Amino acid sequence: MRIFEVVRETRETNVYLKINIDGTGKYKIDTGIPFFDHLLESFSKHGCFDLIIKVKGDLEVDDHHTVEDVAICLGLALSKIEKKNIYRFGWAIIPMDDARTLMSIDLSGRSYCLGNYEPKREFIGGISTENINHFFETVASFGKLNIHYEVIGKNEHHKVESLFKAFGVALDIATKIDERKGIISTKEYLD
Repeated sequence: MRIFEVVRETRETNVYLKINIDGTGKYKIDTGIPFFDHLLESFSKHGCFDLIIKVKGDLEVDDHHTVEDVAICLGLALSKIEKKNIYRFGWAIIPMDDARTLMSIDLSGRSYCLGNYEPKREFIGGISTENINHFFETVASFGKLNIHYEVIGKNEHHKVESLFKAFGVALDIATKIDERKGIISTKEYLD
């Protein structure tokens, strides 16, 4: 089993994260932001990752540090995945009512994030919509992976939730074990 734990303690947050890449989609998540919990639960369920996240953050300031530090911890956990014998690339096309997300991931050992989410309102359920792109940028940076996404739709809740579902599905594909694969790189090396 590929199980990774990360603890991050700062003056702003205290985060505990545990992920089982080979799980079944069980989760126990408490970030203090119910809608963020819902998004991470969707990621866990649709990616079949067992995920535990417990956060005590400075929500009296705002949601930024909590969202950012969860993304840092998730990225650090994902950076620990052995790159040998995995698919490396993952993708998903996820519709959710009026919204649709196209997501592609490369566990390349190089950090890059490119997304087109442009929020039409400032908040969704207690989370600043500007933190949605920041979440994926931070995961990509600390996880040393490429994340590319395009999302369309009218309803902000649907667009954001489809992003997190697509992230789970694409990451599940990228992390699948295939003994034939070796290291998928002409360099025969991935960080």
